Amino acid sequence: MLFLSVARLVSYNTHMSPKVAGRGIGFVVAAFLLASISFTYSRVFHVNQTTVALSFLLAILAVSAVWGMVVSVFMSISAMFLFNYFFLPPVGTLTIADPQNWVALFAFLFTSIVGSQLSARIRREANAAHSRRREVERLNAFSQKLLGEGNVIQLMNAIPNFIVTCFEAGATELFLPQKDKFYRSGYGAAQVDEEQMKAAFLRDETIYDNQKVLYFLPIRLGVKPIGSLGISGARLSRQTLDAISSLVAISIERARVIEQIGETEAERQGERLKSALLDSIAHDFRTPLTAIKAAITDLLASDTVGETHTHELLTIINEECDRLNHLVEEAAEMARLEAGEIQLQLEPVSACSLVDAAVKHLKKSLGDRPVVINVADDLPPVQADVSRAKDILVQLIDNANLYSPKDQPITITAEPSGEFVTFSVADHGPGIDSFDQPLIFDKFYRGRDQRYQVRGTGMGLPIAKAIVSAHGGSISVTSQLGYGSVFSFTLPVASQRVESR
Repeated sequence: MLFLSVARLVSYNTHMSPKVAGRGIGFVVAAFLLASISFTYSRVFHVNQTTVALSFLLAILAVSAVWGMVVSVFMSISAMFLFNYFFLPPVGTLTIADPQNWVALFAFLFTSIVGSQLSARIRREANAAHSRRREVERLNAFSQKLLGEGNVIQLMNAIPNFIVTCFEAGATELFLPQKDKFYRSGYGAAQVDEEQMKAAFLRDETIYDNQKVLYFLPIRLGVKPIGSLGISGARLSRQTLDAISSLVAISIERARVIEQIGETEAERQGERLKSALLDSIAHDFRTPLTAIKAAITDLLASDTVGETHTHELLTIINEECDRLNHLVEEAAEMARLEAGEIQLQLEPVSACSLVDAAVKHLKKSLGDRPVVINVADDLPPVQADVSRAKDILVQLIDNANLYSPKDQPITITAEPSGEFVTFSVADHGPGIDSFDQPLIFDKFYRGRDQRYQVRGTGMGLPIAKAIVSAHGGSISVTSQLGYGSVFSFTLPVASQRVESR
């Protein structure tokens, strides 16, 4: 029971704050333990001298682990006198009759002091290890927060907040000389001297003020300082301060590099888009304009053009103007879809009627090409905007017609797929290269082998994809070179509730 009480007391005091568990309490606890052991073994339980000595030694080690050397030395000397007085003959006096007891007594004193010293050293090293572990955990949390910010401006404002949060600082300021600006955080931000921060940057050295718990440290990228930090209210080791400085410098540089990469990528995409647009204009706008120009020139150059020939030339002008108008409408449609300005009029519609409407719309361009339609009779209706859903099928069927031989059939299929109906358009064309398949739904993109052989702007499939997405479905392509392609998209069944967009 006695040793259990000692263990509980030690465990309790280990978790007490340093101010509460001070030396005064340590002396009181030491005196209490010495008195308890002496009384118990001299009045209650009579045991041999070895048991008494080991009990005193155990209590001394326990106290030294909590309150350190000063209290343990006091307890060791006191235990030596108590051991002599109560347990070494003649009992009740400080006189030692047997010379061997002198050896035992001083061996006890030496052992208790050495044990106390070792116990205190272990405690200090354990506290230091705990402190280092805690600092490493804080640095890890700090680095994780820094990695979460990619924007430079947001990062600058967030760094002081992260330091205050992770290291429990009272206030933090970040100074960047390039912008001549301070970024602050914490209730005690006014305590951080801005002149000291500038001095830390200019002198490239860390300034300590232990009395006020203030640190001013430069932020170095390599050997060059790029700013400085002011931290107050948190006691940090020099190694931790250096690590904070390095992490901040790396995160700032990383954010700048990411921003530069983003700008470069945006410029590259812009150039790619402009090239694609120019390519589209060069190969698709030129053909109708050339035809219109030739027809008008023929009309103007001849004074005796017959009525039949005049009508033929005017028909060409009309058709090519319609083609130009269609190209412009495609671009405007794509812009409206991306801006979310298209409102869908959703209603239940049968898959068979959508397929029939699309085929009827393309009857003239399909000509004598065989078209195979496979639509199940019991297929549930889909919830769709009739006009927009028909446009998707028209685009896919028209692509199959343009990119496959005229004597090969086009197969149109509609089949249930859970809460969706899957529509597929299959052709027997040359197929799409695996490199082009992930890019085929991008704006203005056209296959490398077909871009100069078949007319088009590269906006049909992106428009179809945008319409399908607006319905809550998905679109994909499966293709193999030399065997043809299958374009598939899904629309939700009418029983599923779909909100208009």
